[in-house]
Amino acid sequence: MQKKIKSALISVFYKDGLLPIIRLLHEQNIIIYSTGGTKIFIDNQGIPCVPVEDVTLYPEILGGRVKTLHPKIFGGILAKRNDEQHLNDLQAHNIPTIDLVIVDLYPFEETVANTTADTNSTNETHTEQLIIEKIDIGGPSMIRAAAKNYADVVVIASKNDYNLLVDMLSKQAGETSLVQRRLFATKAFDVCTHYDNAISAYFNNLPISTAFNKPKMELRYGENPHQGASFYGNINEIFTQLHGKALSYNNLVDVDAAWQLIQEANKNPFYNTDTNELDGNVWFAIIKHTNVCGAAVKNNTYTAWQAALAADPESAFGGVLITNAEVDEATATAINNIFFEVLIAPSFSQTALNILQQKKNRILLQMHNNTQQIIQTKSLLNGILVQQVDELNYEQWTEVGGRDTNTIEKQNLILANILCKHLKSNAIVLVKNKQLIGKGCGQTSRIDALKNAIDKAKQFDADINGSVLASDAFFPFDDCVKIAHAAGVSAYIQPGGSIRDSDSTNYCKQNNLAMVLTNIRHFKH
Repeated sequence: MQKKIKSALISVFYKDGLLPIIRLLHEQNIIIYSTGGTKIFIDNQGIPCVPVEDVTLYPEILGGRVKTLHPKIFGGILAKRNDEQHLNDLQAHNIPTIDLVIVDLYPFEETVANTTADTNSTNETHTEQLIIEKIDIGGPSMIRAAAKNYADVVVIASKNDYNLLVDMLSKQAGETSLVQRRLFATKAFDVCTHYDNAISAYFNNLPISTAFNKPKMELRYGENPHQGASFYGNINEIFTQLHGKALSYNNLVDVDAAWQLIQEANKNPFYNTDTNELDGNVWFAIIKHTNVCGAAVKNNTYTAWQAALAADPESAFGGVLITNAEVDEATATAINNIFFEVLIAPSFSQTALNILQQKKNRILLQMHNNTQQIIQTKSLLNGILVQQVDELNYEQWTEVGGRDTNTIEKQNLILANILCKHLKSNAIVLVKNKQLIGKGCGQTSRIDALKNAIDKAKQFDADINGSVLASDAFFPFDDCVKIAHAAGVSAYIQPGGSIRDSDSTNYCKQNNLAMVLTNIRHFKH
């Protein structure tokens, strides 16, 4: 059911990326309510904004610890628009409805990381106080309230979704569908879960989620037969193994790469621009040595599998296969014709299982509905590296070419950018019709990565004309754009940031090519 946004509550810690949203809301005559620093930011743009205190008739207290925790705020968020009693209560207590909630959370994890990493700090009490003050109370409460009432309210709990919101509101004149609101609610609950887990980990002294306090599983061997290996963790929380031999070290590494990709795929759905409903969101991907060698997004599992395999049927031999949809009889019959190590899916039809279980060593994993890991670790030298997972696709969508991308190109560019970040650097991806048609990865030269992608596409007779290209890092010169254009590429997506960005953008302008800058690099080593 379509809902028109008439009012919005905005209260965020980080203001970057917010300006296009508030401008759009103002253009669409949407009332904006805000608090503290966010209100100052909005006021500075010359855009009208109602302070929350004017609604609650109560000032911020306790140094800002309490400002939105009030019945007039939560009543406006939680009220069911089709419930007569709810509407009567709103009227009786002069409570305005709130249709859009944009709230992020205090940077708890960043504060923990920064204060605990400060080796010069000797005042543990002061450090603890800084951390405690970054435990958000009102933010998670508003996010949960808005997500609970997704039937009527849109909730944005992460700046990662700002571009999607702007695109959606622009194309839909401030309206949203139930499917879209439910998707945002799902993401919002994930944000709250992540946040609560980080706080719990801090109080339990478990800042690294991969610490060796988890169950240990001995593996047959490591990357090679002469290497011993173990796995620490409970893989049953993520998968149920339905068939096949025990997972090996290399299986686990490739399964992780496949799982990371499909988790991200589920958070980046494609919409039909005519109906604004989900469209063609069945993913199939083939992973080989942690790199994506085949991928496609189509309307059903069988078609997605055929398109993914077409990208590189040679590399698919012995690979790890993954989809975000049920494996049916037709797909299982087709897959049964090749050798693969692991197949991962959320479900399998019984007929499909009967077909796939004919070979005893095939590993079939049923994937549970769970969220992506938030911390990555890597051992090296005499310690470990810890970093946040690269969750972003693009931070900005800045059209800088000779023309703007059309709808089809934009979908292909979004897909290409996702696939590119799941390849070893330097990486180049070619996509057409939401299908990977060529890729180059792990090269010391970006030109070599591009040439490999073009050669791979030609090897399997893919039509490069009208395809799009993604690069995991900026183009330092215009050579890649020229080579790709000569091969038939018509649109590009890259981070930008080179001192010679203009070389590539000017070439695109001179040749009527589309180019998008994202401001997000996706190196993967």
